[in-house]
This record gives sequence, structure tokens and C-alpha cells, in this order.
Amino acid sequence: MNRNACIFCFLVFALTVGGGCSSKPSADEAKKAAIKLERIQGKAQVLIEGGGAMDAALNAGSASSVYIWEGTRRYRLFFKTPFEVTHGDEYIVEGIHAQKVIDDIGDPDQGKNGYPLLSSCKHVVTMVWSLPFDAIELNAQVLRTRVNRYPARAVFLVTKLQAKSTASGTVSGAEKKDDPAKGKNVPEVSVAADKQRTFLIEGAPVQTAPLWDPKGGTVNCKVTIGPDGIIASLDTGKQLCEIVPWSQYRYQPPVRGGHPVKVSTEVEVSFEPRK
Repeated sequence: MNRNACIFCFLVFALTVGGGCSSKPSADEAKKAAIKLERIQGKAQVLIEGGGAMDAALNAGSASSVYIWEGTRRYRLFFKTPFEVTHGDEYIVEGIHAQKVIDDIGDPDQGKNGYPLLSSCKHVVTMVWSLPFDAIELNAQVLRTRVNRYPARAVFLVTKLQAKSTASGTVSGAEKKDDPAKGKNVPEVSVAADKQRTFLIEGAPVQTAPLWDPKGGTVNCKVTIGPDGIIASLDTGKQLCEIVPWSQYRYQPPVRGGHPVKVSTEVEVSFEPRK
């Protein structure tokens, strides 16, 4: 596959032959209807990464990685069936946000047997995909390994993917570039954290520490605030920063010399210890 090509095709192989455990289509349809699927929407990022055999196993053998950026969140997509994804285009994706389901299940052992529990990972895999027993075991173990290593980097198990479209058809690249809310061609300035804090209009309350870091504490997160006063991007490798609900933050629209600007700054976020 040519890394410089615009379109990356995911010619992946299904993990099963014959459509999974059940031979009754009506049973599969009933199962899918009972699943509460989530929907995300954003721009695709297709990368050739060194994820290794473990990632490929959960991605039906593909060596490429597909992400969807939805605001400040980046979701890693994993597929059971082939999809064609164009780097830079926008998509609507349905499926299961694995970490969210795992955390909703909870951990009766309070982390004593590690995060996440293998049983929780099996539950997530079987919720969304019909697989034979050995494939369930393999995918659950891979999911557990990935979530344990990158607990804040959302894994999204895909059931449906389609290009974002309008009444006139697929959104073109030119239409995407003309969105003023993205702050195209707007200068960026750096502002100290304590000074920028005075321009905060609304912020998220203190967060509860996640299962994978129950002790909590305070973390400083590097962000970029757009000219509309909304946090446009997250510029950090700290995983606690990646689970903050940044969409709840609002600042006075930043200006410099009477003109709108983007602001690079840090935001301090506190996490209460889990009880």
C-alpha cells in the first residue's frame, strides 16, 4: 500500500467464515437491535503504524490504523468487515466505545486483578460482533492489552461507517476548509495558565478519577483555544488529559489588537480519588 496515496483501502479479512456463532439470521438481528450503539462523527486519519500483531488481530488483520477526530477526542477504529476509508474525509461511525462500556460495567475487585477485567472485555466484544469462541477469547485479550496500555485512548468497535453527506452529496474538501469555527489562518499566541484562567466562563467540575488511575490528583493539560472561545485541540501525551470533557469549557473569545486569535495555554484539572 502506498503511504502517499490519498485513499487507503481497508481490504481486511473477517475473523470468521459463515457469519459467527448463530446460524439464525433472525437471532443475530434481534441481538444487534438490543445493543445500544454510539455514533461519532469526525475527520478520518489513516496511518501506517507499528501496532504489531496484537492490533492487527483486533483489526481483522490490517496493518493500518484508522482514527476519527471528534473535537478534542481521537477514536481508534477497529473493524470486523472491510471498509474503504479516505484520509482527511469526514465520516459517521456507529459502534461501541469499549472503555466507556467497560467502566459502566465496573470492577467489583476494585482493580485488584488489573484494569480492565478480561470478563468485561469479552462482554464488549460479544455485544457488537458475532464470533466463535476462540475468536472471542483472542479479541478480548487484545482489547484488554490495548486498553490497559492506553486506557484513555478510546477504542471504538465499528458496526457501520459511512461518509458524511449533505442534501447535495458528500461534503467536499473546499467546504470543510471554509469553516470559520476552525480558526483557519488565525494567528496563535501563548498565554500563561494563570492569566488565561481569568477568561474562563464555564468549565467542567472536578472529575472523578478513572478506574485505571483511582488515586486521582491534579494534571496540567496543554490546549489550544479557538477564536470562538472553545477548546479546539489537545496537545499533550498525558492520558488523564484525554478523558477531560473539554466540550464543557468556554472562554471569552480571545482577541489581540482588536483581532481574533487562537491561544496556546495550559489548563489545570483536578481528579477526586475513587472511593
